[in-house]
Amino acid sequence: MKPTALALSVVLLAGGCATQTGDGRVELEFFQFKPEAIETFDRIIEEFERGHPHIDVTQNHMPTAENAIRTRLVKNDIPDVIALNGNGVFGELASAGVFHDFSGEPAARGVSPPIQRILDDLGVHRESEVNGLPFASNASGVIYNKDLFRQHGVEPPRTWTELRAAAETFRAAGVDPFYLTLADAWTTLPTFNALAANLPPPDFFDRREAGRVTFAQAYPPVVSKLGELFRYGQRDRLSRGYDDGNQAFAQGKAAMYLQGSFALSAIKQFEPAFELGTFALPATDDPEATRLVSGVDVALTMGREPEHPEESMAFISYLMRPEVMEAYAEEQLAVPPTEGGASGDPALAGVMPYFERGELTGYADHRIPLTIQLEQYLQQYVIDGDQDAFLRTLDAEWDKVAARRS
Repeated sequence: MKPTALALSVVLLAGGCATQTGDGRVELEFFQFKPEAIETFDRIIEEFERGHPHIDVTQNHMPTAENAIRTRLVKNDIPDVIALNGNGVFGELASAGVFHDFSGEPAARGVSPPIQRILDDLGVHRESEVNGLPFASNASGVIYNKDLFRQHGVEPPRTWTELRAAAETFRAAGVDPFYLTLADAWTTLPTFNALAANLPPPDFFDRREAGRVTFAQAYPPVVSKLGELFRYGQRDRLSRGYDDGNQAFAQGKAAMYLQGSFALSAIKQFEPAFELGTFALPATDDPEATRLVSGVDVALTMGREPEHPEESMAFISYLMRPEVMEAYAEEQLAVPPTEGGASGDPALAGVMPYFERGELTGYADHRIPLTIQLEQYLQQYVIDGDQDAFLRTLDAEWDKVAARRS
């Protein structure tokens, strides 16, 4: 168990934030991290309260949610209902025994097993437990300009060779193949995750934690192909950030954008005059081997011993209704994590078959401790191209973390 998780596990978390008013009404705090979803959640809360007149829900949006929730846990001040990104921090807290076990709850039924597995793989308190429920999923791959693809006779690539050929076709035609945004280091991660999900052995991180393999041994193909793709970016890629990229791509300044579905709403704000599409980034020449990187964009949970368990569970159960999840997904351009759930947005049609077939995998960077500055190291690598230095650094930093935990 991680030291941070161990420290948190000794906090009893018995006191939630719900309060009982003099007239018998219960007030719940809903802690959530997505600024773009504030109005959406306000509407959901209003609808819930109409059907549950004895419960008042107050939305508490925290843009620095991960730091805020850690601080509150230390103070034994856990919110009643929590929405967090399904990442390594969520897994750490779940492993520490902070969150409720939903394995026997009706609200857990109907969730797509591959999507639930992505969340559970981040960490659970005990093997049989389910410590969070997927409320919305995303897809990370390649966003592309369908008009430019049609104009230049390019089909969405299904193999690595086809992806390189597409990039060469656009470059030869004077079109930037990819719009890159290296001023923001984190924008290297979507491509890294797609390659890391499909090239190393599936059990790499289990073996790395056991000390039986290193990044230097297993990750050269990942790093080499990452560097190759990033050479197909526009000239000013080092000075452009994520916001610049969303606007520039919407203006048709590149054929492809190495980003996840979460970027679609930002791109659409600039009203592109072309049709958007998506495809899974192929890392090999076997199209049947490609798995789509998907994450739990919003995970719902509550404390292990909530003050008002029935009311908190009532709100979570309402949020987990298929019609609520589907409405949220439609508005936020997410994928509903229900069995058979699909996004109705045409831009996501290219990745929906992976959800239908369950050919999904989680984000590799969620398995790498946050204390390792992966995005900064990736940014440096795609600038200087020193593959050996990057892999040595990644292994050295991993070993430092492992030594502190032992």
